[in-house]
Amino acid sequence: MNVTQYSQGHLSGILAICEAEDWPSLPADPVRAHAVFTAPGVTTVVALDGEQVIGFAYLQSDGYIQAHLSQMAVHRAYRRKGIGRALLEFAAPLTGALRVDLVTDTAEDFYSSFEHRTFSGFRIYPS
Repeated sequence: MNVTQYSQGHLSGILAICEAEDWPSLPADPVRAHAVFTAPGVTTVVALDGEQVIGFAYLQSDGYIQAHLSQMAVHRAYRRKGIGRALLEFAAPLTGALRVDLVTDTAEDFYSSFEHRTFSGFRIYPS
């Protein structure tokens, strides 16, 4: 397994993982997805098994203090092998931020294994 920064050649592998997770936003428009992964202030990394994308993470950051883990997933066949941790440990320093905030509804045990503080949060959908 190798963790590296995202390039456009990784896009189809990331979108396949999103589809498997039933996350439609990125696969709905691959051009938009690539723009998201390469936008200013965004850090996107992938985990590879050879050439196959087996995980990804993308974070948004101001580059100094705050980063937000926007999305991360590991292919189901590769879970519980340290890939998620490797993605975060590789990506977080690239953001330049001092901390990473995130929201999860499925991986609390995983994220609580990192040094952390727990806060209440909200996801707001503008109309």
